[in-house]
Amino acid sequence: MTEKNRLFIAVIGAGKCSRKLRDQAEAIGRGIAEHRAVLVCGGRGGVMEAAARGARAAGGLTIGILPGNDRSDANDYIDIVIPTGIGEARNMIVIRTADVVIALPGKFGTLSEMAFSMKMNKPVVSLSAWDISDKIARVDNPEEAVAAALRLAEN
Repeated sequence: MTEKNRLFIAVIGAGKCSRKLRDQAEAIGRGIAEHRAVLVCGGRGGVMEAAARGARAAGGLTIGILPGNDRSDANDYIDIVIPTGIGEARNMIVIRTADVVIALPGKFGTLSEMAFSMKMNKPVVSLSAWDISDKIARVDNPEEAVAAALRLAEN
């Protein structure tokens, strides 16, 4: 299967986070890779790094879309680094690249990505992230997040 035929799932959330949130993000990344989907994220720390670490551990492909120009800013688990040089506007590219989005708790960057997702009619799965719309699928654990993302992407 070529990458253009694979499902692209964005994982969004805090750039700095608790161990619990890191563990959840890592489990989500692992689940994404186990289903042969491509993980897309902002490429830096926190939730992004943990999700990429989980995906990489399961043999998955990871894409990091960076706000700056320096490829070395990506975390160590990103396979394909895309330095945009456009700052937080890169959030739009993360969402545009994805077929479906899994949101974990985060700050205003996460909120903006969720809003872009809604604006672009991209399905969003939330594991305790911002409560901004009744159109967002809410789940209780990483396994449910991956299952919901896969189901929503099929529709």
